Amino acid sequence: MSKPLLDRLALVTGASRGIGRAVALELAKQGANIIAIARNHSQGALEELDDEIRKLGQNCTITPMDIRDGDAIDRLGGAIYERWGKLDILVANAAILGPITPLGHIDPKNWAELLDINVTSNWRLIRSLDPLLKLSKAGRAIFVTSGAAGKHKPFWGGYAVSKAAVQELALTYAAESTTGNVKVNLIDPGPIRTHMRAKAVPGEDPETLPTPQEIAPLFAELAAPGYEKTGEIIQFYDWAGIKRA
Repeated sequence: MSKPLLDRLALVTGASRGIGRAVALELAKQGANIIAIARNHSQGALEELDDEIRKLGQNCTITPMDIRDGDAIDRLGGAIYERWGKLDILVANAAILGPITPLGHIDPKNWAELLDINVTSNWRLIRSLDPLLKLSKAGRAIFVTSGAAGKHKPFWGGYAVSKAAVQELALTYAAESTTGNVKVNLIDPGPIRTHMRAKAVPGEDPETLPTPQEIAPLFAELAAPGYEKTGEIIQFYDWAGIKRA
């Protein structure tokens, strides 16, 4: 198997399960070394991921942390610079669903958590890691959005607002990066067989949905040094030729 990402350093958030885990493994299969980030209570899952990545012949650095901790993100950026001097790939995947309920029923703590995890953490990642991506010969940043953004679907307001904000954040970052070597894009996965999807649509048959392993190669494609497009939202179902229900 060719390894188009050989020796590239990739940081993946939400790497303990679902899409993040599948992406970390796919990037490793294609030759990347991985910095895997997930919540503190995901230590065991991160250690299992570490084992699998090392079996693929790549290095993995697991980092259990609360993505809401901006100071920890800053320290992480400093540690990456001290150890590797650059970052080649950022996959900003971590997110939560939040409550599916009318806007007026969302508890303020839940609202703050949604924005902290889904939006502010991604801004902190940009703030801390953009200088490292610029030190790469081909920095690539990939953010994850959702079809919920812009649809104004009743009861999905909290999640939709956060993903609409992520889109604006990433597209603005892309517009600010047009003269350099950093390319910034978003992926809209559509319905994928994940824990979050099962929680959001409990009556759905998961066997009818694509797996995280099926979408992972799209992330790898956007992470490659030869991928030159920027400021785009790529629909996984369109990329894969999957007909939407």
